[in-house]
Amino acid sequence: MDFTRPTAPAPYDLLPDTAPFEVTSESFADGEALSDAQVFDDWGFAGGNRSPQLAWTGAPEGTRSFAISCFDPDAPTPAGFWHWTVVGIPAETTSLPEGAGAEGGADLPQGAFMTATDFGSKAFGGAAPPQGDVAHRYVFAVHALDTDDLGIDDSVTCTVAAFNYLQHTIGRAVITGIYQA
Repeated sequence: MDFTRPTAPAPYDLLPDTAPFEVTSESFADGEALSDAQVFDDWGFAGGNRSPQLAWTGAPEGTRSFAISCFDPDAPTPAGFWHWTVVGIPAETTSLPEGAGAEGGADLPQGAFMTATDFGSKAFGGAAPPQGDVAHRYVFAVHALDTDDLGIDDSVTCTVAAFNYLQHTIGRAVITGIYQA
């Protein structure tokens, strides 16, 4: 396997522009390495598998809910790798604590739920790039939506959720963590 391959384009650069707003994290800085807390806890990794703390401000007028996702565009697959998706986050919510992506979603706001990741779980799955591969980008996006009902439930995958929420995205804030095994 050739681990000198180029990286994929930034995923949201390929979509129509939306109103920008800001997302920050106490767990990692934009463009910097993820901590061990955000690394997967299986497949030979000994991470904490905890979703990062996220806070956002400046969502556009007309926001009725939020969706949050974590996507690795650098995974050695034709379609990247979905690590996390939460939908149904109420419009008045402006942050999630570290660990909110734990299975069962006890620390998510009422009405919010997670969809099935590429790991197969309905929970945050931490960074897990192949040993020796290029540094991977973990793109956390907060999507401001013009609806509070996407017509989906937790039986869908992250890809199906994205297909639905991207049609309703009026604003997006992105923060990216890096990890290399």
